[in-house]
Amino acid sequence: MLENEKKQQELLNTTDSLEAVGAFKAMKNLLFVVVIICLALLQVSFWLVDRAVVQPDTGASTEASTASSVEAKDEITTTVEEAARQLKGETGPPERSAQGKKQKAQGETENKPAFYKRFGVWAWLIRFCNFVLMVTAVLYSLTILFSLKISLIGRLGGINHISRAFFLSLFALVFLLPWQRLFGGVIAGAIYTPEDLAAATQPSPERAEVMWAAVYYLRFVVLPVIVLIFLTFAQIRTVRWARATLRRLEVV
Repeated sequence: MLENEKKQQELLNTTDSLEAVGAFKAMKNLLFVVVIICLALLQVSFWLVDRAVVQPDTGASTEASTASSVEAKDEITTTVEEAARQLKGETGPPERSAQGKKQKAQGETENKPAFYKRFGVWAWLIRFCNFVLMVTAVLYSLTILFSLKISLIGRLGGINHISRAFFLSLFALVFLLPWQRLFGGVIAGAIYTPEDLAAATQPSPERAEVMWAAVYYLRFVVLPVIVLIFLTFAQIRTVRWARATLRRLEVV
């Protein structure tokens, strides 16, 4: 009698553990897909800027100062023209100045790049992907950690696979985080900001050097690929863990 009750209790515990494992597996797969999408979008943004399809801005402060200086020059020019016309005894608005401003505005409208070629759009996308990527990568590692705990408590098996998957997710997280914000000039992560991308793609004599090119592509291309490799192997390990769990419970 006691043995039957004990077996029923163990069966209930195992069933609860399997339900929890199913929930964590679904969340883990969703987080993995989100991380892959964000990494792909960051790579697309980098290659568009690297191939000069999108021209990076020099910064908001530079734009503001340029706009203010241009506006000040226009005001000075208008004042000088009005004073000259008053000395000559002429009245009325300076048509030449107005016509020149109109032509300038038309030229700026024609030269304005397409929506997808504006760096501000891609800068917003990069910041959004960085936020989502950091949150989902941390949640991915935590999900695998909780799956490991459930396997230990419920004795579901596959501990070897889920433990390796957890360490692989931690390695991916280490290569992903933006360490350049804490240790600038020493080490960097796969995540980059629009300012980092704009500064790295600015023309300079150093870009002709082989060493600079190696570090440049290592920073923006190789590191994301390393993160992707670690995450892929972690995902493979979790799949093997799920199969080992089902095999252990004689479901398969």
